[in-house]
Amino acid sequence: MRHARGYRRLNRTAEHRKALFSNMAGSLIEHEQIKTTLPKAKELRPIIEKLITLAKRGDLHARRQAGAQLKEDKDVVKLFDVLGPRYKDRAGGYVRVLKAGFRYGDMAPMAIIEFVDRDPSAKGAADRARLEAEDAAE
Repeated sequence: MRHARGYRRLNRTAEHRKALFSNMAGSLIEHEQIKTTLPKAKELRPIIEKLITLAKRGDLHARRQAGAQLKEDKDVVKLFDVLGPRYKDRAGGYVRVLKAGFRYGDMAPMAIIEFVDRDPSAKGAADRARLEAEDAAE
């Protein structure tokens, strides 16, 4: 029986889980949509919801709390400058998890986790900018 077991351990140590969700949260903030396994997506949802709530608060303490959870400063900047104001009037439910079939190699259930009012041009924007910069340099 698994009474009062609060979260999925995902067969990882606590440090590995913390790093995994930090990286996944940063990727979701950057691209506004990522594809991962269903259990990871379901565990990432409350982490992202809490980060958006911090961004809605917007003060220095909230920024430092978000910076402690995220690995890169650019993710914190986008969280507070773009996503916080976008969801200012929304009372919760900032992300959705959509089932996306099964992975070919091991039949793991896959899911797409995305922001509710996401910007479709955000996905892959860094790669497009890098390619344009390389073309301009040539």
